[in-house]
Amino acid sequence: MLTQRHPQHRAAFLEAFLSGLVELIYPAICLSCRKKLPPDTLRRRVCPQCWNGIKKCVPPFCRRCGRQLDSRAPGKNICPECVRTQLHFDRAFSACRYEGVAKDLIHQFKYGQKHYLGETLGRLMVEHALTYHLPFEVIDGVVPVPLHKAKLREREFNQAEVLGAFVAREFEKPVIADALVRRRPTRTQAELSGRERFANVRESFAVADSGDVRGKNLLLVDDVLTTGATSSEAALALKKSGAGIVFVLTLAN
Repeated sequence: MLTQRHPQHRAAFLEAFLSGLVELIYPAICLSCRKKLPPDTLRRRVCPQCWNGIKKCVPPFCRRCGRQLDSRAPGKNICPECVRTQLHFDRAFSACRYEGVAKDLIHQFKYGQKHYLGETLGRLMVEHALTYHLPFEVIDGVVPVPLHKAKLREREFNQAEVLGAFVAREFEKPVIADALVRRRPTRTQAELSGRERFANVRESFAVADSGDVRGKNLLLVDDVLTTGATSSEAALALKKSGAGIVFVLTLAN
């Protein structure tokens, strides 16, 4: 004799059945190696092997741009690029190297409509900040590096805003999302040489309301720091409007 199920039991049974069906047809796979994910990594969406393969930045760091220095060169605390270049931020920090698994995930996040990777990648930034005691106690607000409105329409979201919101939430800091604006469209930095990158972004940022940043120590957040041109120009705009210390935190360099 068949027994009738309670409505709540039927709903739970149906949910479990549909979940199992979806898993059978579309199994949860690692976004890097495409192998099936263990149950305890479903939220991260990256398998343990690939996650451990991310090359995290470790000391010694350049005291300006945060790049990892050659440990075999004792006594040096600044990289050759920063010796030759004027950067307007006070110091930058990056969680990992822009290569391998990290590079692949960042590309999927930015260009593959995988917005949900923001939490996974943001976690790397938070872990770096905690491990190396980034001075969040002096930070008054988090400022994501903005996209130009045309680029924002094309991409439909700003990856720096997603990462910045996650970092700000973890450290209980306010996000000043509209502090900076892009005054003009610029060419994609990836297709330019180092010197061209600085020229490309020169005077491309402006502060919408100087009252939002005047007298405040700020953390600029972006996804990748390569030459530092974009972050430097953004920091310059903030400082011209009265900001104090401007640190930079990126996912990779």
